[in-house]
Amino acid sequence: MSHGAQQLERLKAFSDAVFAIAITLLVIEVHVPRLDTPDDAAYLAALVHLMPSFMGFVLSFLAIGALWIAHHRLFGVLDGYEPRLMWPNMLLLMVIAFMPFATALMSSNPLARVPEVFYSATLLAAGLLQLFLFQLALRPGRVRAGVPPQEVNALRWRALALPTAAAAALLAAPHIPGNNNFFLLAIPLLARAYAAIGRRRALRRMEPALAD
Repeated sequence: MSHGAQQLERLKAFSDAVFAIAITLLVIEVHVPRLDTPDDAAYLAALVHLMPSFMGFVLSFLAIGALWIAHHRLFGVLDGYEPRLMWPNMLLLMVIAFMPFATALMSSNPLARVPEVFYSATLLAAGLLQLFLFQLALRPGRVRAGVPPQEVNALRWRALALPTAAAAALLAAPHIPGNNNFFLLAIPLLARAYAAIGRRRALRRMEPALAD
């Protein structure tokens, strides 16, 4: 394995570790109810009280999971190590590591405007940093041979999904706190739609060359 390939593998391994730790820490903020009673109704009430924490856990788990899947796709098409990716990637990981706090703040204060705005802003920051990383990494000459141009462009466009959904959630947070998070559920659909747009645009640009 070349030195560049080793460096790329180290960067990927470190990134995977941060994603794994952050996604695991989410459950620590879901505190187990400890009641001095065998009463079933009391335990059911305690679990109902924890519903915002459960929902925050699921929402952030899926958001961090989506970020990791996109990160995995990106590094799967790169040809080798590029030092300029280090700090953009590190900044993205910093926000990922911060996600458990933002999630706990939102989950502990359901329907409060400031925690919802804070949470949506954190996701938006992660989405914009991911978008910047993708644009930087997918420049010509950095993608391994054999990857179709339309798939490279699909990756670029797919990175718009999280910033779009997070921006919508952020704008809606002051008006419908709590319900603004439903915009985040559109991330998978937006990713598919953006990827399709990216492929079509790349194929359209390739048509004149194919015609020649």
